Amino acid sequence: MKRLKGKVAIVTGGARGIGREVCRLFFAEGANVALWDVLETGNQTALNIDQSGKSVIFLKVDVTKKDQVSEAVKSVVATFGAVDILINNAGITRDKTFLKMTDDQWRQVIDVNLNGLYHVTKQVIPHMQTAGYGRIISASSVNGQLGAFGQTNYAASKAAVMGFTSSLAKEVGKYGITVNAIAPGFIKTDMTEGMPRDLIESSIAQIPVKRVGTPLDVAYAYLYLASEEAGFVNGTTLNVNGGVAP
Repeated sequence: MKRLKGKVAIVTGGARGIGREVCRLFFAEGANVALWDVLETGNQTALNIDQSGKSVIFLKVDVTKKDQVSEAVKSVVATFGAVDILINNAGITRDKTFLKMTDDQWRQVIDVNLNGLYHVTKQVIPHMQTAGYGRIISASSVNGQLGAFGQTNYAASKAAVMGFTSSLAKEVGKYGITVNAIAPGFIKTDMTEGMPRDLIESSIAQIPVKRVGTPLDVAYAYLYLASEEAGFVNGTTLNVNGGVAP
């Protein structure tokens, strides 16, 4: 039995990395998936996952643009008839030590990682509320808990995701909507591939399971929280970090 059979999921930032793996896994588990990204490569990603182009569709969406988000949600509902699952995965980094960080570097990260989450969730909840069902899962980070050198903007945005999650969960649970977050640790993605080898090795040495995480590790966590089995899990942040933080 496919765990998401007949469900409709929006995955923001789905063109590559963790988002791409979430789209692939959700499709394999029976969901119709709307892959959102600002990258045009999202179209090819969608076709690679579903060659028919019927169950996985690509929409070019900038989550910081309220009007684009609104139109995209309408398009998903028109195509698939509902929005059952929202994966707020879109995110960026603009690393710089705080005293050297520019206003633009601060604003860009907050705008995508936090304001983008606000815009998408705001547009999706009314559809879930009408249906009496929903799963909202957002991307936080271990660095939102522990902090990281040169990431005051990123860490602030990801810590905010945890507060957003626990607060919204208290408001919408009565409508059959659960709200949770995932906090990945060191995950092997395009972003981390460019790191110096010595930094990668030192990072792995601090992980109790002694390996780097994979996008699929994180995708399975998203799958659990999106499933029927997680119906009584609400307002939590699930750490997927190999034991670096509790």
